[in-house]
Amino acid sequence: MLLRFTKMHGLGNDFMVVDAISQHVHLRPEQIRRLGDRNFGVGFDQLLLIEPPGRPDVDFRYRIFNADGSEVEQCGNGARCFAKYVHDHRLTDRNPVRVETMKGIILLHLNPDGTVTVNMGTPRLEPAEIPFIADQRQITYPIEVDGKTLEISAVSMGNPHCVVYSRDINREPVHKLGRKLESHPRFPEKANVGFLQVVNPRFAKLRVYERNVGETLACGTGACAAMVAARLRGLLDEEAEIKLPGGSLRIRWAGEGEPVMMTGPATTVYEGQIRI
Repeated sequence: MLLRFTKMHGLGNDFMVVDAISQHVHLRPEQIRRLGDRNFGVGFDQLLLIEPPGRPDVDFRYRIFNADGSEVEQCGNGARCFAKYVHDHRLTDRNPVRVETMKGIILLHLNPDGTVTVNMGTPRLEPAEIPFIADQRQITYPIEVDGKTLEISAVSMGNPHCVVYSRDINREPVHKLGRKLESHPRFPEKANVGFLQVVNPRFAKLRVYERNVGETLACGTGACAAMVAARLRGLLDEEAEIKLPGGSLRIRWAGEGEPVMMTGPATTVYEGQIRI
């Protein structure tokens, strides 16, 4: 079978985008792993699958797979690329676009300057909804790693996030500590781990160790989770720039009960086809 695809990225977080509307697509986990191999396949952080809607109140179904073949709930950078793809390929002319994910509906809006604003939905903060093992909800939680106690925040943006506060993210052992926190027993479904350095109330720096992936150049849901965690601690204003290794996102969150709005670029690299 010859599979058509488009390679895209959001701030260096790269994707293989597959249209499952104009072609028949059924990918097994082992096929996704082969496609995700950067030496022997296409190579990507995530594969994004565009499917017909499964319900009448949405335009598309949005599915996300890591390079290891596992399906995940949400990807913010991928959502921006999804919006650009469906408009560029004339699959819809609606703006905003309503998209169904594993954890609910998100809204994607293309802006005149080419950026995409994504309504990422309302963050979930109750431990059982993240999920995170704790007796009660707190703004921060102590967590034990290698005999040391760290202060973290736990947030769900449709996927679980652990936010670690740092004075200098460039000095953090992101790979070593990220891997241990990702699979910490208090996160039963694992977690994406963000290392957050707040510079001032309008600007913060972030590095993210993504669940089942490792550190990436950018993580949209990670930036949203970091904004929520920092806002709850009174560290960031309602709108702030979150700078990741691959570039910056604008994140806005008015507070509890409100959706998180993320704005950033989406870039097409090339279109291709591969035999699977």
